[in-house]
Amino acid sequence: MPRVIDLTDTNQTTPDECFDAIAAEGFDPRNEASLMHAARWLKRLGNNPTFLGALLIDELKNRHRETDMTSAYGPQAIMLSDHAQGFFLRANIWPAEQDVALRASGGASFVYELPHDHNFDFLTVGYFGPGYWSEYHEYDYGSVAGYVGEPVDLTFIEKSQLEPGKLMHYRAHRDIHRQLPPESLSVSLNVMHASPALGWMDQYQFDLERGTIAGILGRGSSEAFLRIAVAMGDEGARDLAAHFGQSHPSDRMRVCAFDALANVSEDMSARDAIWRKAERAGSLMLREEAKRRRTTLQRADA
Repeated sequence: MPRVIDLTDTNQTTPDECFDAIAAEGFDPRNEASLMHAARWLKRLGNNPTFLGALLIDELKNRHRETDMTSAYGPQAIMLSDHAQGFFLRANIWPAEQDVALRASGGASFVYELPHDHNFDFLTVGYFGPGYWSEYHEYDYGSVAGYVGEPVDLTFIEKSQLEPGKLMHYRAHRDIHRQLPPESLSVSLNVMHASPALGWMDQYQFDLERGTIAGILGRGSSEAFLRIAVAMGDEGARDLAAHFGQSHPSDRMRVCAFDALANVSEDMSARDAIWRKAERAGSLMLREEAKRRRTTLQRADA
């Protein structure tokens, strides 16, 4: 499960001070000193009981004067800083089952009941309310190929709550959690590790009952661009997709490339031929995904 960090520090700070202090040294969760430095400043931010309410009130008062349409405020995540030195600060709002936001949008909008890992490390502290619940599992990322339906050796750890002041380190590609709504509205604060390279690291959804990978999460913009370009009929895009399908270092992008080509193929036979080629492309993940696509085509043609 995520590592619980026990820090005794009653000092308080502001988002700007917290950001500046962490940015001065950067945030590298693989380095213990860097991790603990960021954790201490997040703890101090969590000790400040008034900053977030004041920030939200100021936002409500002044938002009508904004001319910048790139506001980072959303229904759940509130950005507390810019990206710099490998991290950013964020607040997350967690509605309870009885709250209007959850009843109107559904649990999936808040990633409830969705067992998943992360392709990045982050620190979190319970800030307001009783905190969300999570069922925690662990797995070995290096032992899986990443195809849908792949058996995974999942180890159940515990079910626990992110209580106020509780500070945790979620470890990339190791900790799996199935989040459950808190008893009442809650807020957590995060130090999020950020790097352009993380977009190429896979993040999975899991089927805990079957012990398998249920899907790939967090697809990148490059995949969307490739699909759109191929769908628009550009011959250069098709050539690039064919090249990516055979040799891209990301298996996820390779599947996307074959998928894009199959989607614009004229008939079932042509699509099947594309996925047969994918089966022989030298990747276990690609082979199994291609088999699944071919089975779907065969059922549709039956």
